[in-house]
Amino acid sequence: MSAPGAILGRPAMDGSGAGMMSQLVLALICAGYGTGAFLGWGSDELALIMGDFGLCCAALIAAVSCFLYARGGAGRSESSFRPAWLLFSLSSAMAACGNGVWGWYEVVLRRGVPPTPSFADFFFLCFAPPAIVGLLVLAKRPVTRAGWVCLALDSWLIGGSLLTLSWSLALAHTAHMEGAGESTAHAALALAYPLLDIVLVSMVLALHFRRSSANRSAVNTAIAALALTVLCDALFTSPLLREHYRSGQLLDAGWFAGSLLLAYAPWGARRVPAGPPHQPVAVPRAVRPPGAAGRSPALPVTRPLASSLAALTPYLAAAVCTLGILYNVIEGRRVDRVVVFTGCTVVLALVVRQGIMLLDNIALTHELAQKENHFRSLVQGSSDVIMIAAPTGILRYVSPAAAGVYGRDAEELVGSELASLIHPEDLGPVVHEVRRFLAAPPAEEPTTRIECRFKSGTGEWLNVESTVNRHQGGLILNSRDVTERVRLQAQLEHNAEHDPLTDLPNRALFTKRVRKALGGRRTTDPGTAVLFIDLDGFKQVNDTIGHQAGDELLIQAARRLHESVRAGDTAARLGGDEFAALILGDGTRDRAAREFQVGEIADRLRLTLSQPYQIDGNEVRVAASIGVAFADPGVGAGELLRNADLAMYRAKKGGKNRVELYAPQMQAEVVHKTELAARLRTALNEGEFAVLHQPVVDLTTGEVSAVAAQARWRSAQGILFTPAEFLRVADESERAAELGRWLLEEAVGQAAERLRAGHDAPVSVRLSARRLLDKSMPLGSLEALLTRHGLPSGALIIELADSDPRISFDELERRLVGLRRLGVRIALDGFGSGYAAINALRRLPIDVLKLDRGLVEGVVESARLHKITAGLLRIACDLGMQSVADGLDVPEQVLALRAMGCTHGQGMAFSGPLDEYRLRRALVRGEFPVPGGAALPVLSGRSRPLLGSNTETPVPPT
Repeated sequence: MSAPGAILGRPAMDGSGAGMMSQLVLALICAGYGTGAFLGWGSDELALIMGDFGLCCAALIAAVSCFLYARGGAGRSESSFRPAWLLFSLSSAMAACGNGVWGWYEVVLRRGVPPTPSFADFFFLCFAPPAIVGLLVLAKRPVTRAGWVCLALDSWLIGGSLLTLSWSLALAHTAHMEGAGESTAHAALALAYPLLDIVLVSMVLALHFRRSSANRSAVNTAIAALALTVLCDALFTSPLLREHYRSGQLLDAGWFAGSLLLAYAPWGARRVPAGPPHQPVAVPRAVRPPGAAGRSPALPVTRPLASSLAALTPYLAAAVCTLGILYNVIEGRRVDRVVVFTGCTVVLALVVRQGIMLLDNIALTHELAQKENHFRSLVQGSSDVIMIAAPTGILRYVSPAAAGVYGRDAEELVGSELASLIHPEDLGPVVHEVRRFLAAPPAEEPTTRIECRFKSGTGEWLNVESTVNRHQGGLILNSRDVTERVRLQAQLEHNAEHDPLTDLPNRALFTKRVRKALGGRRTTDPGTAVLFIDLDGFKQVNDTIGHQAGDELLIQAARRLHESVRAGDTAARLGGDEFAALILGDGTRDRAAREFQVGEIADRLRLTLSQPYQIDGNEVRVAASIGVAFADPGVGAGELLRNADLAMYRAKKGGKNRVELYAPQMQAEVVHKTELAARLRTALNEGEFAVLHQPVVDLTTGEVSAVAAQARWRSAQGILFTPAEFLRVADESERAAELGRWLLEEAVGQAAERLRAGHDAPVSVRLSARRLLDKSMPLGSLEALLTRHGLPSGALIIELADSDPRISFDELERRLVGLRRLGVRIALDGFGSGYAAINALRRLPIDVLKLDRGLVEGVVESARLHKITAGLLRIACDLGMQSVADGLDVPEQVLALRAMGCTHGQGMAFSGPLDEYRLRRALVRGEFPVPGGAALPVLSGRSRPLLGSNTETPVPPT
């Protein structure tokens, strides 16, 4: 890189500005040398030095530059050209040696160069062969044998023509003059220079049109440098100039510039990589935007000028040869045999070349015809429609497939405008996409794809997908009918966003529309509301008349809901028997008026959905519980849906068949319930539950006939929760069954311990019908529990809570009969409160009736409750059952119920729930005073006031 040629080339690689600077420096150096030569350098001695050693230095710079580039500067893509640059380096070295020898004689020895062939002549003659071979290496190699023959013929055509012309003008005279002298070497040397120059010029011209595309600018610069050198050689061989030539004259400036240009070629001309030029493409009139008419860019030149000149080269060579012969004829000279022989060989070479080209053209024509037939068959047999649109937008070609795809003959479409066939709504996007495509570089985006609606022969609009390519300023469209695919895609999108049974929007689409309603112009509209709707009693429809009838009910309910909302609102099915409605706001700022309006809409929907349904000749009734939530500022779509869901569950718990408006405390209750349920999950494992027992007293004797086991939850915070608080959470959680099994296990175990201590009072455990039928607690497990703890089966009483209407009475009856066979007694808890109590009393094996607390609390004050309670107790007496009054808190209740015939009771009138220590003390005493006229004795715990809340109970002392 320390060579001057490398220094000249390096800046050009850094950018266009540095390249221009290096070219300017090169031009200034050449111009300075030319100016000095023109002015004679100021002295004869300086002229000799600059004419000899100046040329020697320039040629040496070129040799070193080409050598360094060949050794390390060429990239991977140019590595195959390294031999060429090495040959150029050798050629320049020969020129440097020749000029050095010439300067040795003229400057150092101060005498002329010997007239006989000297070392200088030897080096100058060795300049041309390496340069010729280097040009051959740079040329694009022919791929066929005919190509090599044509290359040789082209070279001879150019060389023979130049030889004929130069021989006619000067070389014949030179040969005659030198041949008359004393030495044959002088004649051979005089002819060797022009002949080698002719060969070099022939190679330069022949290879100029065959140069490789890699690093084309460097090759062009090298060819220009050699051409300049050959031109100066040709001028030097002219007898007129050679007789008066002296070193340092203006002719030396040409050799000097040629050497420096060759030194600059590999480095300074590498800036622009080869690539296809960007050609302007005319926008078809069919896809031009309005106002673009009249702007018609010119079409690109399809045949480069260089290709035309290359094709004319043989004919130009023959013309030059003819001019040489004509010159001799016109001058009246005898035509030289060299001219005749050369001219004949040139003509023969031209004939042979034309014959080869003719055969090549015939083969290419045949191959082109085959390919054309092949592609015509592909186009005509393709199921896709191929169309070619001219730059004006007129269809110039349409493949026969148009008849099958569009229902229109190809001849009918040819000549029509492409824009007239595209749907007006799709024309704008198509124009935009085509303009963007045509403006993009072809190398980066060779094709694009557009989809639009296309008019068919029947007037129907077909969905068409087209691949678009550029074609001579116009477009090639490869189109296919995708109507069925678009319909299928639309159907799939519809199915993905709609309920398959009712065809209403599903949860995903409903959520999307709620989110859209809360955005945009409705962001600050508080009137938007969401309604969550649940059909009460729908499960009974499925269980009684079948799922098919249930599906028909859902379809009818969806139709009623869809017809009841406004056109801009949305009705949706969220799943199961849950529906929803989105009521858009009307801009009303009066919150009370809007709530009243939406409340009326919700109530109308409730009445509409609660009307009887006719299904398979049956009249089916369901009710609707509706929750309403408004889109308050800052409330997102998910939060709004959750609020409406909470309001709907509040409506169901509040009695069903009603409308409930969301209030913030609903969320607080949910949070509290969730926290309580989470704490309940770990309470059993952490040992936070305890079992208390409340004595059941005989109202006649005051004896303790049994004890009722009750669970209490002592939380980590020291709070003792009653069943009214945590059982409500447990019933809705997965821990409910586990809690029931734990209570039964603890109650039986403690009862067995008391029995071994001499206290034989039976224990009663309250279980729901659903827990009794739980598969995790089969009949055998209860028997094994009693056996494991050693408790007689008669010492256990199961208090059956009011049966769930969803529970099968047949299964429950079989279960209770099995327990009776084990000796377990059955008590019906909450008698008098549930609608299924009489049915349960009729079908189930019951031993004890336990009156509901609600009857006991009002039996003294209400005459109506007094009569109802008396009737129920009479039924128990007639059936031979014992009766237990739960919630006897005051002596008046005890007296009233004993007078009605109630046999047993439990409550604060006798004792509250006791821990194990206090319970055993009570059992040791054996009886409680029964009110008869005197006041009841006060037991521990009885002095506490009646709790007004079931939330918390103080922990009794141990």
